[in-house]
Amino acid sequence: MRQSMLEEFWGDDEEDDDTQKDKYLTFRLEMEDYGLEIRHVKEIISIQKITDVPDLPDFIKGVINLRGQIIPTLDLRMRFGMPAKEYDERTCIIITHMNEIPVGVIVDTVNEVLDIPPEMISSPPTVQRGVAHRFIQGLGRVDNEVKIILNAEKLLHDEELEALEAVR
Repeated sequence: MRQSMLEEFWGDDEEDDDTQKDKYLTFRLEMEDYGLEIRHVKEIISIQKITDVPDLPDFIKGVINLRGQIIPTLDLRMRFGMPAKEYDERTCIIITHMNEIPVGVIVDTVNEVLDIPPEMISSPPTVQRGVAHRFIQGLGRVDNEVKIILNAEKLLHDEELEALEAVR
């Protein structure tokens, strides 16, 4: 199962930062590959029923009930202004923590955990168009491909995080 790729990184106790250093969970949106530092990823689950919550931004799809815990869930495609896509059997929710708040991030599909050393990560472009550039931590070079490394802590503004805290 998809979660098994992460099991080696977590034990019963907090793992050393060295174990997770330079490791990124990669996933796909549209035709592009993205990555999140593995230290931000808590779990990967299949898409499930999302309960709509009124008065939240459109990209926040609602909440899920994960083993009794209410988790706000956002659609990363919508957050980035991409066209909507119907969820299918490959759609996943990556459970992450943003400022100590558990948040589900919906992605098209999860790829793998990669080791990307710092020397293989370039600074993000300094383009000022749109808001998506603020989410980018860097560009990781893996073989002949580029992975867009996201900054998990900047996917939501402070006021959006406060709104999510209120629905938990």
